[in-house]
Amino acid sequence: MTNSTAAATHTVVVERELPHAPQKIWRALTESSLLQQWLMRNDFQPSTGHAFQFRMDPMPGWNGIIDCRVLTVDPPNRLAYTWSSMGLDTVVTFTLQPTSTGTHLRMEQSGFASDTDANYKGATYGWQSFLTKLEPVVASLD
Repeated sequence: MTNSTAAATHTVVVERELPHAPQKIWRALTESSLLQQWLMRNDFQPSTGHAFQFRMDPMPGWNGIIDCRVLTVDPPNRLAYTWSSMGLDTVVTFTLQPTSTGTHLRMEQSGFASDTDANYKGATYGWQSFLTKLEPVVASLD
């Protein structure tokens, strides 16, 4: 008999109600030039299997690069990609659900090991900030 214990993982979830149609938000999530306005410089393409990078200015101890690969593209409902940086591998998933006043946006970043508490806290703060920047980008679209 083998005993195995799965490593505990944490998930960051940030949810927002936006007064815009899912298609408009989808554009901001999947068009590289719009992604750059609220998230980071990138070479993203909404194509399953596409490898891409998010880039920020380097900081001490970090080269500013996040390696990613698109996992799911289901317009305008669901987008998922890997998010790998500094030895940490997670998955980011956006889910859009139409509501009577616009769209419910859910961002989930899963896979934080229990020994990566600083990364988990950093992601929690970071996604709140990023999604605050997303709102005016979406509002500016026709």
